[in-house]
Amino acid sequence: MILIDGKKLANDIKSEIAEEVKALVETTGNTPHLAAVLVGDNPASQSYIRNKVRSCEKVGFNSTLIERPDTITQSELLEVIEKLNEDEDIDGFIVQLPLPKHIDEVAVTLAIDPKKDVDGFHPTNFGRMAQGLSAYLPATPFGILKILERYKIEVEGKECVVLGRSNIVGSPISILLSRKATPGNATVSLCHSRTKDLKFHTQNADILIVALGKTEFVTADMVKEGAVVIDVGINRVDDETAKRGYRLRGDVKFDEVAPKCSYITPVPGGVGPMTVTALLMNTLKACRNEIYK
Repeated sequence: MILIDGKKLANDIKSEIAEEVKALVETTGNTPHLAAVLVGDNPASQSYIRNKVRSCEKVGFNSTLIERPDTITQSELLEVIEKLNEDEDIDGFIVQLPLPKHIDEVAVTLAIDPKKDVDGFHPTNFGRMAQGLSAYLPATPFGILKILERYKIEVEGKECVVLGRSNIVGSPISILLSRKATPGNATVSLCHSRTKDLKFHTQNADILIVALGKTEFVTADMVKEGAVVIDVGINRVDDETAKRGYRLRGDVKFDEVAPKCSYITPVPGGVGPMTVTALLMNTLKACRNEIYK
């Protein structure tokens, strides 16, 4: 069993990005600039945003954090987005989810200029991705692709099962792995809450990607010997012995599943660090006008 070290891989790629940024600044004078909009005081969102800011500093990006209270109206938030769309100094930006219940997340996503949509959530980028055109890929699926690529995990012709059909992870990664690309060319099954005999599908998976948001849902009897398991779940489990009062657990019961695997991602330290790194890769592409020339 090989434990996939997402933290190390993320740091390796960040070092590569830093070298590219240095060369870009020397040749063009342009420094990639990522902005983030944070609404409210959700602790998980604040932690994620801080991580993004630190990552920007590490690779030589400029970064801007725009914070607004959770009492902001939808129209006020849309005005913030419009200003970012028009700001020529900003290469890409994200609006951190989730948003307060009174704000329509779909309306917010649609308001973002696809050329600056480095989260890859806008339907224009999703559609380009589905058709095999260049696009900003959603960060977590992009990170998963990089894991498969850098660890030289064979995908072509493999049976791949994705658990979860969200627009953020499940649906896009199922499309990406079935595309005529590398990594890709897999036979993909997308399973969800209405799937009958779920175990039948998971037991046939050469590559199992789990993005359900259900703590330790996947157990050893659901996984075949030698499978590659990518655990996207990040769930807080109360633990008084832990320094923060909780521990992070994935959607896979790691201790009993890991011995059956050829490769597996831990939680934390697996897919999570690669998500932020993928966002940086998208921002660098935006600065270079690689997607929308």
